[in-house]
Amino acid sequence: MAKFYEPDMGTDPDNPFARDADGKLVRRGYWLDLSDRSLVLVMSQGLGQPLSNEQKRMHLEDIGRGHLIEDVCTVEILPPEK
Repeated sequence: MAKFYEPDMGTDPDNPFARDADGKLVRRGYWLDLSDRSLVLVMSQGLGQPLSNEQKRMHLEDIGRGHLIEDVCTVEILPPEK
């Protein structure tokens, strides 16, 4: 089962992906204050770029922006089998 992205809090204590012991976003307001367009940019070209598609999908659903999944998650194309 996929898990939410867990940032290294030692090197980046203000990371907006930080979660508390119960798995709830600590800086939820950061995400809720972003417009849909800004959120797509942050997740595809900014802070969220290194996350896997599954982590991005889970995060977007958690903040109530599941309708942006297709705009954020890249389509993974697998090479043909030999």
